[in-house]
Amino acid sequence: MQIAYRARDITEAHIVAGMLEANGIEAYVGGHYLQGAMGEIGAAGFSNVHVDDDDVYRARVLIDEYESDRAVAASQRDEQDKPDHYARWFIVAIVALVWFLWRF
Repeated sequence: MQIAYRARDITEAHIVAGMLEANGIEAYVGGHYLQGAMGEIGAAGFSNVHVDDDDVYRARVLIDEYESDRAVAASQRDEQDKPDHYARWFIVAIVALVWFLWRF
């Protein structure tokens, strides 16, 4: 068996292993006990996804697709998290209205 993916944490390792198994590649997640020994810190580098030697190439192709999709999703999320231009003007209008009513 070879390491096909080094995950950030045990949850991500299981997500990748599940994706590989859904595509017909038997996967094993290693590092359960090593990460548990670190406690609540959530240490990285211990969670690895292992596959058979014959499936390494196919697994890495699927993992590359997974990582590229994750990068696209992150960039879309960053665009969606930008403040709305109209919301700023709405807040300014509310503040001006409150100030105007308070003054008169």
